[in-house]
Amino acid sequence: MNRIGKYIIAVLIIVISIKANAQENVLSLSSAIEKALEKNYGIVISKSAIEIAKTNNNWGTAGRIPTLGFNVSSTNNKELINNTSTNRISGGIGLNWTIFNGFRVNITKDKLEKLENLTKGRSAVVVESTIQDAIMSYYNILLQNEQLEVLKTLMQLSKDRFDYEQTRYEIGGSVTYNVLLAKNIYLNDKAAYLSQEVVVRNTIRNFNFLLGEESQQIWTFAEEFNSDTNVYVLGDLMDKMMANNQVLQNQYANLLLQKNEIDLQRSNLYPRLNLSVGVDNSYSWINSEAQGEVYNEAFTPYGNVSLSYDIYAAGNRKRAINIAKINEEITQVETDEMKHSLTNQLFNEYDVYNLRKTLLNVANESLEAAEMNLQIADEKFKSGAINSFNYRDIQLSYLRSALAQLQSVYNLINSNTTLTRLTGGFLGEIE
Repeated sequence: MNRIGKYIIAVLIIVISIKANAQENVLSLSSAIEKALEKNYGIVISKSAIEIAKTNNNWGTAGRIPTLGFNVSSTNNKELINNTSTNRISGGIGLNWTIFNGFRVNITKDKLEKLENLTKGRSAVVVESTIQDAIMSYYNILLQNEQLEVLKTLMQLSKDRFDYEQTRYEIGGSVTYNVLLAKNIYLNDKAAYLSQEVVVRNTIRNFNFLLGEESQQIWTFAEEFNSDTNVYVLGDLMDKMMANNQVLQNQYANLLLQKNEIDLQRSNLYPRLNLSVGVDNSYSWINSEAQGEVYNEAFTPYGNVSLSYDIYAAGNRKRAINIAKINEEITQVETDEMKHSLTNQLFNEYDVYNLRKTLLNVANESLEAAEMNLQIADEKFKSGAINSFNYRDIQLSYLRSALAQLQSVYNLINSNTTLTRLTGGFLGEIE
């Protein structure tokens, strides 16, 4: 193969590699959510918290399993007056087991079970928050890119106008004032476009941080910038929220824990029965002038049962039970407050969602009219029917309409996402 053929093959390999890499960087919304759930720092931490709660949730932590231990000690001393040396070595192994302590073991195990479930529930809230952040960050990038395109269009129109005025000036059809005015407008639009480019890059960096990716990672976003206009029924949303809202479910778990705490404090009203069995072994050596060397060894197995009960504890047990009951009442009030707050939030978001659907329709019509007006104004300006100030006003009107339409799409996406989270839709989709 000649040198040119090798060069062509090398170029083809590079092109194919670039296309492959570009294809790998295409990011859909579902892929973004998967990456966030896998690498987001909050998700990683919450998984560790679940692992800790799962590790604690066992009968050993609750106190059902007996404990086994041993000890070894050596004591050496010398009495100088009588010239007596003593060496003692003792050791033992023992097993201790609490047979009964007012059902505290079962209550504690139940508490550990609830704590694990609560930890999972809190992790689910982190998951929901991460999903919502990923969705809104993804569409925020699309929003900023769309705004960049609008500013680019406006900048191009201003550039065309500047070129047009400059050409007219060169052939004597315009004055210096019009040329400088057109140039100033073009430079202002260019500055706005360049500033928006920085906003886009910063938005992508924040998005990469959310996904746990490198800051310089570049994506090709596969989704289109539009929003679903779902029709929601308020009663259905309310039922879903009461049944599936994760924050409310966690509050229910807190309420169960407070009831568990009452039982735990009541267990102190019962006697305690303990069992201890083991064996002790000791060896001693004494060397004195009067008796010479004396050796002793003892091997002592034992088994003991003890029953104890605090007849009077200065009212501490009763006070602890009363405090636990008060805490349960407080948690119940907090639960009612949370239901009321979530209901208000759902009503508000429902109204806002319907309003934003209407505003999007208005923004679409406004943008359509502004685009048509801009096209007509461009023709009238070049024909001399309107002056440069009128033309600029129409350009700015188009800019406001275009940006308002884009923001309306983003706002509707935000409302849709908020309603989904309030009704527990994110976790339902994952399951």
